[in-house]
Amino acid sequence: MGPHKPAGKGETEEIKLEAAASHIIEECRMVLPGIQALFGFQLIAVFNQGFGEKLSHGNQLVHIGALVLTVLATVLVMTPAALQRHAEPREVSERFVWLASNLLLAAMYPLAVAVALDVYVVAGIVTRSDTVGAVLALVLFAVFLVFWTFMPRREKRKYG
Repeated sequence: MGPHKPAGKGETEEIKLEAAASHIIEECRMVLPGIQALFGFQLIAVFNQGFGEKLSHGNQLVHIGALVLTVLATVLVMTPAALQRHAEPREVSERFVWLASNLLLAAMYPLAVAVALDVYVVAGIVTRSDTVGAVLALVLFAVFLVFWTFMPRREKRKYG
């Protein structure tokens, strides 16, 4: 038998800037509908009768914080398209690909915190325990960190 190759680590190929820019814009397009759906549910929640009845003022403020973080994630995900249209409408630069990639990655953090905060609020209502809500939110946030931060860094270190 030949040398052992790690699963999933095959050939790599450098892509051209135009393809890289296209990939990052497509990734932003894939993330955006999820963020928009979350934002929609966050907005609707405020207008439900139970919002003022079931949520303490503190939990209402937590929800507003999650809403603001979701808006921030939306801005970060949509910025690459605006940059491309305004700054480089007829060309693609390595700087754009770098900046767009980092904006998309930066959007993941406020999004993860927003989801965790809303899980805290909802779980607290359902279980009637802020402690259970806090534990679920922290566990969920840890899952986001593992899959969106630690795992990619490990893969880059191991195979990059």
